[in-house]
Amino acid sequence: MSIAPVVTEKAPAAIGPYSQGIQTGNMVFVSGQLPVDPASGELLTAIAAATRQCLANLSAVLAAGGCGLEQVVKTTVFMSDLQNFAAMNAVYAEFFKTNPPARSTVQVAALPKGAVVEIEAIAVK
Repeated sequence: MSIAPVVTEKAPAAIGPYSQGIQTGNMVFVSGQLPVDPASGELLTAIAAATRQCLANLSAVLAAGGCGLEQVVKTTVFMSDLQNFAAMNAVYAEFFKTNPPARSTVQVAALPKGAVVEIEAIAVK
């Protein structure tokens, strides 16, 4: 079974020694996506806009791996403040309208670049 990195300029580049995503067999693993606009490098801090950007970045990496949001089977959402859960959840629901994937949501002490949210995913092609 081969293992290949998934790379796209339509999502922010990795900021460390990791890949935006990894494809192996019929699975695509997407690293945590921050709410960074890949064109401007701007970090979005309002939770709704930040969640939307994370999911747009996630979608771009999935597309580079040959699949889409409808093939996501598991996500993990990392939040700096669970007080923002309802706002994040409302945006998340826009992206996963039918058959949403399994999900874990956790509050963390801090996220890279001071982000308010980060989302990772596993998809099956």
